[in-house]
This record gives sequence, C-alpha cells and structure tokens, in this order.
Amino acid sequence: MDAGALLDRYERMNVIRRTEKAAHDLFLQGLVKGTTHLAAGQEAIAVGASAALRPDDYVFATYRGHHHALARGATPEECLAELMSRATGLCKAKGGSMHLTKAATGMLGSYAIVGSHLPMAVGAAWSARLRGTEQLAVAFFGDGATNIGAFHESLNLAAVWRLPVLFVCENNLYMEYTPIADVTAVPRPAADRAPAYGIPGEVVDGNDVVAVEEAVGRLARRARAGDGPAVLEAETYRHFGHSRADPAAYRPAEEVERWLKHDPLDLARGRLAELGVGEETVAAADERARAVVERAVEAAKAAPPPDPREALTDVWADGGAAWRT
Repeated sequence: MDAGALLDRYERMNVIRRTEKAAHDLFLQGLVKGTTHLAAGQEAIAVGASAALRPDDYVFATYRGHHHALARGATPEECLAELMSRATGLCKAKGGSMHLTKAATGMLGSYAIVGSHLPMAVGAAWSARLRGTEQLAVAFFGDGATNIGAFHESLNLAAVWRLPVLFVCENNLYMEYTPIADVTAVPRPAADRAPAYGIPGEVVDGNDVVAVEEAVGRLARRARAGDGPAVLEAETYRHFGHSRADPAAYRPAEEVERWLKHDPLDLARGRLAELGVGEETVAAADERARAVVERAVEAAKAAPPPDPREALTDVWADGGAAWRT
C-alpha cells in the first residue's frame, strides 16, 4: 500500500476513534439514551475490509457496529444524532446504537441478537448469485457467535451453494464478560471451524489495517470468481468494556497494557513513518478528523427531536406501516 492510500485509511480510523470517544462523552453527559457498545480499538477491521470491498457489496454487523456504519459511508453526524435520538439520525431515531443501517451504501444493518445476521448475509449472497451481479456479502461477528447454531448453519449452507459471502470474526477475546478460550474446544473459534465445512479459514492481525485489507481483498476476489465462502478471523481488542455498564475489571491488567500498545492507529502511524510520511502530514490528518467529529457533535446536539408522526413510517420497503398479505 502506498503512502497516500495508507494515510487515507489512517484518517478514516481516526474519525471513527474520535466518533466513538464522542459517543462515550455524550453518554456521560446524559445526551445518549440507552446503552452503547463501543468499538474503539477495532477500527482497522472495518476500514481495511471496507477499502477492499466494492461500493455495492453488502455488509452486516453486530450491535458493536459503529465502526462498520462509518466505514461504509455513514457520517459521524448521522451516527451521533441517531445515538442522541435526533430526527437527523441515521435511522431517524428509530434504531439507536445497536441498529445502525444505511442501505444506500450497502450497510444492511447492525443486529442486537448474537449471530442473527449471519443467515441474512447468506441470503444476500444468494440474491447476488441469482441476479448475476458479482456482489459480495460480508458478515462481521464477534467470537461469541461462533458457539451458536446460526454460525454453523450459515457456514454449511454457504459452502453447499458456494456463495459469495465472507464471514469475518472480530475476535476480541471476550464473549461479553467470558473469555472465549474458556468455553471453546479449539484455539481459533472461527478459523478452526471452517475446515469442517470445506472452506478456508484464515487468521489475520485485526489491528493492522494493511493486513486486513490484503486478506479481505484476496478472499473477496476468490468469492467473486465462484470459489465460494471463506472465514477470516481478525484478532483484535476492545478498549472499553462490553457496554457502558461494564467496567471490564475482569481483564488482566497486563493483557490490557499489551493490547493497548498494539493500537491500530499506532500501527498505522508506524507504517506511515516507514514510508517516509512526515509528522506534520500525520498531524494534519489528525486535525481534519478532529474538526469533522467536533462539527458532527455540535450539529447533532442542535438537531431537532423526531416527529412522533413518523413513528410508523419505513416499516416496509414502500415507506409505510400498513399490513398486507
């Protein structure tokens, strides 16, 4: 990856990190309603994967999905306004933190039920196959989802039909509060299961945006060529607890320290330095990201509340809510 492309990836990750920090601060101010599941520390997976995909590809994410919504075209203002229940929110205040969706850019939602979106991604891939579009569906999920039935059912059917779908596990070591290693029979909860279904299973450093983009790009080309699905397990670490209600006291201090030294932004800065990018250029990218998120916070704060009359709009594809058979 050349310096210009890497600087672009770095700035995108920076915007996401600052948006996550803003969501955290706004929650403490009482302006974000309900809980949030922050993805700070996992930005490289969303940015690297999205950079390797086509604009018309489909993405499905978990309730920890702010980074994927932003990587697929949602703006910080749209996301923060949604978290603050404003009319200008990404889903007009109907989705909140756990259901960020922007279908126009291929972001087909984040889902609160663990693993529920994996079969949906299989269906989207089947649709692309039927229509002959060479589109790809990508399901991002946490390590905890690998121990539920939908994960195995989805891998099996995708393999049987050789569908253009990628299963990307964001393995941050914990399924909510339980270490995934304590309750899983194999060391790699996603990649080690893939061979049982006759599909490739790979592991990548999920904090290295260059490595993620290369891996997703290679597997995407394979899927578009008709060679079927693959599993990519991206090793990463969340900087915050599972949710705003979780102080994450169960994580060993030395583990946290080790992973914080392996921060996606720091790794990208190191790579930029190796490519000869000066500190002033990186600082300028930092400043642009800061300004974007600062404006987004102020705009979201100033946005009006949603109109109650719109509560039942957008239930169906035609924009309405009338039941029909």
